[in-house]
Amino acid sequence: MNLHEYQGKQILKSYGVAIQEGIVVDKVEDAKAAAKKLSEETGTSWYVVKAQIHAGGRGKGKITETGSNGVVLAKGIDQIEEKVKGILGGHLVTLQTNAIGKKVNKVLISEDVYVPGDSDPQEFYMSILLDREKGCNVIVYSTEGGMDIESVAEKTPHLIHKEHIDPRVGLQEFQVRKISFNLGLSGDAFKQMTKFIISLYKAYEGIDASMFEINPVLKTSQNKIIAVDSKVTIDGNGLIRQPDCLAMRDVTEEDPTEVEAEEADLNFVKLDGNVGCMVNGAGLAMATMDIIKLSGGNPANFLDVGGTANAERVEKAFKIILKDPNVKAILINIFGGIVRCDRVAQGIVDAYKNMGEIPVPIIIRLQGTNAEEAKKLIDESGLNVHSATLLQEAADKVKELLA
Repeated sequence: MNLHEYQGKQILKSYGVAIQEGIVVDKVEDAKAAAKKLSEETGTSWYVVKAQIHAGGRGKGKITETGSNGVVLAKGIDQIEEKVKGILGGHLVTLQTNAIGKKVNKVLISEDVYVPGDSDPQEFYMSILLDREKGCNVIVYSTEGGMDIESVAEKTPHLIHKEHIDPRVGLQEFQVRKISFNLGLSGDAFKQMTKFIISLYKAYEGIDASMFEINPVLKTSQNKIIAVDSKVTIDGNGLIRQPDCLAMRDVTEEDPTEVEAEEADLNFVKLDGNVGCMVNGAGLAMATMDIIKLSGGNPANFLDVGGTANAERVEKAFKIILKDPNVKAILINIFGGIVRCDRVAQGIVDAYKNMGEIPVPIIIRLQGTNAEEAKKLIDESGLNVHSATLLQEAADKVKELLA
């Protein structure tokens, strides 16, 4: 689960991480009052207005309706409403969104932490995530903060540093000092950075995060270390232990079909292909997607209906798949282990009849307990479906129907 910047900063602050303070608003008329309150609390007279969407590259992105960037500077409280109006309610297009962009429902009005005339601010990059290959957390950091870290890694990989954390002992003080040293810090800035890293790692572990990215981490001329941005992803498997974080979920930022599928207790991930998949079991789903690809098609989704593929669940799965206009065929691949194939077949027939005519061809492959009875039931149903025994046979049928 992804969080907005302002939510990530709330978590960081609760763990003692110094942040760029800000107030989130969802109405233009609330902007000036928020800016005034922020001035009273921080003393700032300039404000950074940031679109709150689940995508990076906001500063370089454009609001399609107004042409404004997703991150802008208001040089005084009199400019704040104009700047917010240029962002709020518009669609922000960045390198991490599609061509339509994402609608901005909230903006964060932040203090300006870059002091005019300050000749010595430094920006660093820092993230914590799981290194799956090594099986441990890793802190990735660089002196090249505020930039596209992928470009830095491509063009100047020697400026990207990694510090792996042994899960048996956790983050050690010598590692924190090593990171601060590699960032070229000394004196008070060195001490502040060590505190920053320790608190950041506690926050990462404390909320069951799978990624914490701070870009940039700012060192001011007063040697303060501040999180100017935050990008947080929480491990979905850990949300049961994180009710406060779960309450921060913004479903408007998620694919609506995935949200609908989750509410129906279906495991669904939308993809960009043209063949809908309905499968029971994650491993079988992956194999089905692979063979569709190898046969010349492209999977349009991952959908695991689980062990109870009854008529109601199958019908819901059909409806979710068919919401994608790119779907030109549906492949149903069910293994009858926990549930008998003939029961699944009856569920498919019942769901098909309840929905009426389905506008795309359906290929059904059922294997396992009572597979022969299931095939006979499908073949004699009178429905516009195609049955198969082997997975390759089903994939070849998909290829034929898409030709």
